Amino acid sequence: MAVVAFVFLSNLAQAQGVNPLETDPRAAQAGGAIFRAQCATCHGADAKGIDSIDAPDLTLIWTREATTDASVFETIKEGVVGSIMPPHQNPDPEIWMTVSYLRSIAVSGTNETVLGNVDQGRNMFLENCSRCHRVDGAGGSLGPDLSSITGRRSVASLVNSLREPSSNIGRRFKPVSLTTAANERVLGTLKSEDAFSVQLMDSEQVLRAFNKAELIRFTRELDSLMPVFSEAALTEADVNDILSYLQSRRGRRPSI
Repeated sequence: MAVVAFVFLSNLAQAQGVNPLETDPRAAQAGGAIFRAQCATCHGADAKGIDSIDAPDLTLIWTREATTDASVFETIKEGVVGSIMPPHQNPDPEIWMTVSYLRSIAVSGTNETVLGNVDQGRNMFLENCSRCHRVDGAGGSLGPDLSSITGRRSVASLVNSLREPSSNIGRRFKPVSLTTAANERVLGTLKSEDAFSVQLMDSEQVLRAFNKAELIRFTRELDSLMPVFSEAALTEADVNDILSYLQSRRGRRPSI
């Protein structure tokens, strides 16, 4: 009878987009053990993905507006066609436990509305940020895509990234410099590396690859390539305008 009841609840949960175990504090803990045993090889022990095999950061999946507990359940159960993500034959309760775990470690942005001038913020973004950052498919690629950044980061952390960009540098945007045998000095962000080669996006936003054996020097820099925006450069009002603009773009898709 209990099995029948759970199957009914599971089907109802998928239809409504809810997790039948969401109120059980033990579910996330059990789901964490399942994740580490079955998922961490591809998605990393921290669930933040592995770039080299195109495994996504699962702490960000709920920043997409269309994501529900049920859709995550379905993805785990059925896998993703055309990718390395296989279907999983775990019993439904174990899949829901995994969903509970992913919910517990999910990155959440800000729910507060940033009070600023959206139009002015767009102008400020184009003037100060768009060379290196993209929004809605337009802009540079040296820094992270900011289209849905307010869904992933708090206002305080975004302000800190402007004022002290070297304090927290994203994994795929670590600064490096190198000198080639031809004495060319290249500065950029590290994209991939193995024992023999290194790939980076240089400061001109050109993706380049180098053989380590042909380098005179290779250095992991401490300072971000992003400039420091002091209050003299961007006032608090300017920052609020930019964040207001970015918040207005949250959840939008790039135009095709």
